[in-house]
Amino acid sequence: MPFVRPDDDYLTVFNVFETDTRSGQERVVDEMRAIVDNADYPGWLSSTVHAGLDEPGTLNCIQWKSLADLEARYAGERFTRNTAPLFDGITSSKRLLKTELEHTQHHPDLGEAIEMSPERDDYTVFVLLNVDPENQRELLDALAEPDEWIKTVPGYRSHTYYRGIDGTSVVNYAQWDSKESYDAFHALPEEQRPADVRNGRLRARSLITSRWANTYTAVHSRSADGS
Repeated sequence: MPFVRPDDDYLTVFNVFETDTRSGQERVVDEMRAIVDNADYPGWLSSTVHAGLDEPGTLNCIQWKSLADLEARYAGERFTRNTAPLFDGITSSKRLLKTELEHTQHHPDLGEAIEMSPERDDYTVFVLLNVDPENQRELLDALAEPDEWIKTVPGYRSHTYYRGIDGTSVVNYAQWDSKESYDAFHALPEEQRPADVRNGRLRARSLITSRWANTYTAVHSRSADGS
């Protein structure tokens, strides 16, 4: 199964698709599953397909060895003639986010690394923060810092920040044990958070141009090594 480790130096692509209905979501998941099960692209490392929870849609987290490998896949005839038109036709919107790992942290109970797997029961929170390129580094400095306090929050499992390579976004991929625990954390009054956390959040809010989020559960995964 795919893992996320602090020393990862490959490209992570988040394919985020929205659908109008749950049946549409199921169609996208089925199509993604078929693609993942037959993936044999040079440089492809893993894919983990997620199904939307709060809102219909899907998230596919794909790990590649390099940007050049991904671009070769996107330029291929099978992708341009079949894959891209297919998903254009069955989704209401799509985001193809090319990112690099910036910071990752997890609860000690998870072991040595973060795992993305349908065999787990993670309540996955995906947050896309849009930012002007000149402010991306400052936004990451405000958010992508070690946070010992969050390890004490009930239900917390992990969170990872990714830097959009085009400079216009920051992604937070987080795992919690349930919707209830995440909602309690999300609604926690600011005065109950540590001062450094409050300051980072305040600084971040002044930098982002927009925020988009949804929650997911992993439903299918495959790695190039067969796991």
